[in-house]
Amino acid sequence: MRLNDRITAAAMHATARWTVRYGEPLRFAGSDLPRPRVVRVPTRHGRVRVHVYRPHADPVPGAAHVHFHGGAFLMRYPFMDDWWCRYLVATTGVPVLNVDFRAAPYVAYPVAHHQCHDVAAWAAAGGGDLRLHADRISVGGFSSGGNLAASVSLQARDGGRWLPAVQVLGIPALDFHDEAGLDEPGMITPELRRLVRRAYFPDPATRREPWASPLLAPDLSGLPPAVVLTAERDVLRHDGRRYAARLREAGVQVLHDETPGADHYFLTENPVRARRTMALVAEAVRAAVS
Repeated sequence: MRLNDRITAAAMHATARWTVRYGEPLRFAGSDLPRPRVVRVPTRHGRVRVHVYRPHADPVPGAAHVHFHGGAFLMRYPFMDDWWCRYLVATTGVPVLNVDFRAAPYVAYPVAHHQCHDVAAWAAAGGGDLRLHADRISVGGFSSGGNLAASVSLQARDGGRWLPAVQVLGIPALDFHDEAGLDEPGMITPELRRLVRRAYFPDPATRREPWASPLLAPDLSGLPPAVVLTAERDVLRHDGRRYAARLREAGVQVLHDETPGADHYFLTENPVRARRTMALVAEAVRAAVS
């Protein structure tokens, strides 16, 4: 990794807690919930902190949604999606497990991908004293977190032991091999997209692997139902649209919702429509795990 890439990535990693504020206008529900409980889950790359959000009343029995935050695989700050975790818990009664996976420049692929899968698999195996059921575990994330949710679903299918009840893929990045379109301007700049490749996917050969770039998976059959969220002006919209189409072709149930006129921060750009989008996802999660 180039020295200037390491410095840039380290700075983004360290300052995320002060620089990321995109979700603050979206605290529509759950602000009164208590602070999440922290559990440490063993993975093949060491223990991972998981922030467990629970509702005030009895939760949906055996259910949990495992969430992977965004941040371009460079920002290790799960609380960037605190607003979403609280909303989902408050509106569905489903506990949320917000995963504090490791990020670049301190690790490279496949560390975060393995850690996220292993946490979800731990939840499917019961989740310790959470007493969860394998058929009531959903996964999801935004941006790079959407990539992780798609990857976890592929890893789970390929492992053959369990499968998420639904995968929520919000504005996902799903192809890190294709260089076409890298110069397209947008909120996610060409410079940032190239930095992600160099910092978290330093070996170009790994960018072709299906768990890294789910869009390149030769077979998408047998995957869980998907909620795919895209934004009309987002440079990542092509990934989400193509993945939704390929999932349908493979016989997977897909709910695809695109926010018109919006870039990557699609929810904060239109908070009125965001209420509808967030409610749509919450209903899909609750229906899948109940």
